[in-house]
Amino acid sequence: MQAQARSISVRQDEGVGLMRLMWLVFVGMMLVLAQTVSAHARGESLAPLAEKISPAVVNITTSTLIEGQTGPQGIVPEGSPFEDFFREFQDRNGDEGDRPRRSNALGSGFVISEDGYIVTNNHVIAEADEILVEFFPGDGQPKKELPAKVIGTDEKTDIALLKVEAPSPLQYVQFGDSDIARVGDWVIAMGNPLGQGFSVSAGIVSARNRALSGSYDDYIQTDAAINRGNSGGPLFNMDGEVIGVNTAILSPNGGSIGIGFSMASNVVVKVVDQLREFGETRRGWLGVRIQDVTEDMAEAMGLDKPGGALISDVPDGPAKDAGLLAGDVILSFDGVEVEDTRGLVRQVGETTVGKSVRVVVHRDGGTQTVLVTLGRREDAERAEDGDEETSEAPTEENADILGLTISPLTDTLRTDLGLEEDAEGLVVTEVDEASEAFSKGLRAGDLITEAGQQKVTSIEDLEARMEEAREAGRKSLLLLVRRGGDPRFVALSLGG
Repeated sequence: MQAQARSISVRQDEGVGLMRLMWLVFVGMMLVLAQTVSAHARGESLAPLAEKISPAVVNITTSTLIEGQTGPQGIVPEGSPFEDFFREFQDRNGDEGDRPRRSNALGSGFVISEDGYIVTNNHVIAEADEILVEFFPGDGQPKKELPAKVIGTDEKTDIALLKVEAPSPLQYVQFGDSDIARVGDWVIAMGNPLGQGFSVSAGIVSARNRALSGSYDDYIQTDAAINRGNSGGPLFNMDGEVIGVNTAILSPNGGSIGIGFSMASNVVVKVVDQLREFGETRRGWLGVRIQDVTEDMAEAMGLDKPGGALISDVPDGPAKDAGLLAGDVILSFDGVEVEDTRGLVRQVGETTVGKSVRVVVHRDGGTQTVLVTLGRREDAERAEDGDEETSEAPTEENADILGLTISPLTDTLRTDLGLEEDAEGLVVTEVDEASEAFSKGLRAGDLITEAGQQKVTSIEDLEARMEEAREAGRKSLLLLVRRGGDPRFVALSLGG
């Protein structure tokens, strides 16, 4: 027994030793690998890449004529005791404050074709009378400036396309696929920061698919230094391809703090192609007002999960002609699943005007496919009239339901609210500020036109819809609410 125990002990010691040896080998290999990577990182320079692509990066100078102001405006407050003094001073100096003066601005851009097409930001050249493009001189080459004309602009993506006439073919860069850029990938920003001339900065992709304020936003966030004057310049990947146009920074002091935003190249390419061909954008238009589907809305409509885009209104346009209805939830557009309203707006806008697409919607507990021929958004926007604001409605007949005090719509209320003569529904006259309805944005003056995706014209209709929802096992009731003519759906809990 003792011999057997010693034998087991020896085998255990050998196993422990082998494990230690394997661990030491592994640690040694990792150290060697780390040293190799570190050495490679220290030895690799971005200079060859910068030298290759820099000739296509340009500085842009704009000049704008600004009309002069009368009097000492902007110098002293109106009515100040010094106002007469400054007016006399200006009179003695020939009223220079009244004379037009020129204002200059700086930005960046990049050449995308040998015949002189240049991409920059719209805000760089907006309202400019003159645009000069300065090319990177290179080794021993003199500075070269050329006047540029505007081919087209797009305010929604802040992109502008310029054209210069050069005596010889220009060096240019190509767009890359921004969709394959990963968080952590190295990038290079080039441009003319703060008017200091051509500069290069490096960083990584910090985030993807950032939205700032526009419907078509798809920004790449980067920590590569971007400052004023970098606007319109390119963001390169390590293959020398443009994957973004440097557009904005987030900063409390106006300088780079490592949060910059570049409009993704896959958005820019479509805009540039249209500006180049038509001189303007031509975006697809579906013709619906939509909102995101929340969890309580999904439950109220019998959807398995929140998602898609809920149609809140269908004005005259392609969707109405095709038979789409308010209350439909768009689940798929042109074969692509719709995750939310932002994704749908972008996809519709990027679809060719006049194309017939299949739209799959959730309706009446099932799905239906509707074929829609898209219109053009720019034409629809030009035809839109301004919305009229509504005032709060006076109370006549009231009922307290779901935290709301509501009244049937009368001729008097139609007039007070500025509604059409054929408008129908229930008017919200008061909202309990402690209620769910108030937290979800309902206010006095709102008009409830549907409940449970059925029209309501009386308090009895609303109570009937509530009872039907409870009998169906629903925890929420879906209301269609209009304010100033704009509709939106709101789901309110039915409670016990």
